[in-house]
Amino acid sequence: MTGVGAGAGELTGHPRNVPPAERGETTIADRVVAKIASQAAREAVGVLPPDAEPPHANVVVRHGSARVRVHVELDYPGDIGGRCARVRRRIVDRVRDLAGMAVPEVVVQVERLHLAARPGTVGGRTP
Repeated sequence: MTGVGAGAGELTGHPRNVPPAERGETTIADRVVAKIASQAAREAVGVLPPDAEPPHANVVVRHGSARVRVHVELDYPGDIGGRCARVRRRIVDRVRDLAGMAVPEVVVQVERLHLAARPGTVGGRTP
């Protein structure tokens, strides 16, 4: 049995007949990219002191690229520069992989340092 009217491929509004450039675009909101960046920073920072706030990010998306500012708290003493570099790399990789965006700028802002507890100390201090 044949159908009445034009076949599915003959419809003028059907996606197969619309050139790819005219089909629309996918936009990813700044807040979505901020969540990806925040999670990536959490993964890169690793275990935090009990009273530390988890990393959070602010993002501005323009023309398919994202500029990120992430706020972190780290334990001290430690390699602060090395940890910030890991945070940057992880954010760039995750945003590129999950959102398909370039990340030309990641600013890592260290908000607070927490003294690491050592054996025989309480809260980083000798009792």
